[in-house]
Amino acid sequence: MKHAAARSHEEATIQEFKDNPQEAAAYLSAVLEDGDQEEVMLALRRITAAFGGVPKLAEQTDLNAKTLYRTLSARGNPEMKSLMAILKALGMRLAVEPIEPSHARLADAAREMEFDLTGFKQGRSVCIK
Repeated sequence: MKHAAARSHEEATIQEFKDNPQEAAAYLSAVLEDGDQEEVMLALRRITAAFGGVPKLAEQTDLNAKTLYRTLSARGNPEMKSLMAILKALGMRLAVEPIEPSHARLADAAREMEFDLTGFKQGRSVCIK
């Protein structure tokens, strides 16, 4: 009996994204929410591989393949225009959601601190709660 060739985790992940584009979109959304830039670029590379690779993506986006390889590298930093073109070619788009209320409260507190510290710089007393 022949055994199926063993696949790496990376190959299995890419195959899962080929078979289930919704899973690819959910994965990218999760990475965008919690990951750093390097993790986002890795996610985009994996999804690009699942959807035909950089040469096919280059054709669909009218971007240069060499530039795309550089853009999708671990240190890549795509411009918004390129990112939007890449996502569109992958059948995806960016969506904006409000952050959780606890994050909003932290942002408000940070703004208040900035105001209070401004007063401090001007020689006024500051009360930090």
